[in-house]
Amino acid sequence: MTVSEVVLAERDGAVGIARLNRPEARNALSADLMERLVEVIEDWDADDDVRCIVIAGGDDYFAAGADIKAMRERSFQETMANPTSVLWSRLAACRTPMIAAVSGFALGGGCELALICDMIVASEKAEFGQPEITLGIIPGAGGTQRLTRVIGKQRAMELVLTGRRVSAQEALAMGFVNRVEKQWFEAAVELAQVVARRAPIAVRLGKQAVQAADETALAAGIAYERRLYELAMATEDRLEGMAAFIEKRRPEFRGR
Repeated sequence: MTVSEVVLAERDGAVGIARLNRPEARNALSADLMERLVEVIEDWDADDDVRCIVIAGGDDYFAAGADIKAMRERSFQETMANPTSVLWSRLAACRTPMIAAVSGFALGGGCELALICDMIVASEKAEFGQPEITLGIIPGAGGTQRLTRVIGKQRAMELVLTGRRVSAQEALAMGFVNRVEKQWFEAAVELAQVVARRAPIAVRLGKQAVQAADETALAAGIAYERRLYELAMATEDRLEGMAAFIEKRRPEFRGR
């Protein structure tokens, strides 16, 4: 399989859809797959015509973690110099909203990939978990940090220290996922289409503001939100959105 085939990229209007495509390896996050995924996401992030991104796996596997066979032979020095950590940072830097469409197993790195997205739509048979502890390691791509921010310290501690998996319904109850749907992929794309119809500058500013809540104290976060709000007020889309509301018509946002 060539590098270009490990991620299948397509467009549905203003929505970019990236499908992980290593079924023979349960969509394990190899270096080739991660490099291609980052390449696709960054290309879309730089394209004004792409307003939301969906990252999906297959019916049985979203991504079953890292490539354990490759990790088994990795030395400490190789771990320290591993370039994949940079790839995760590049994914996290994406300004365009990302939605994970998850069915089947999202374990280890797969769970971390779902968590790096801004929203998660799951199938009824989705399972999430950070089982690294059973291999003698811990999550290394943001799992402990993002999981704690999403579900709280006590629950995150249990999942990280036991490696226990959680079902889609339990994840929903925890606030881990946004929706559980039978037609999980279609529901994720539909949600992405809703986001894509909103004012694109305001959407990116909204994403930045929500992310800041995880990274700053309340007073600093509110001040940052205000600055982003003022930027949104300076856009042509703001004038169009308010005019459309008053005139009782659908707005035509242009990203200006």
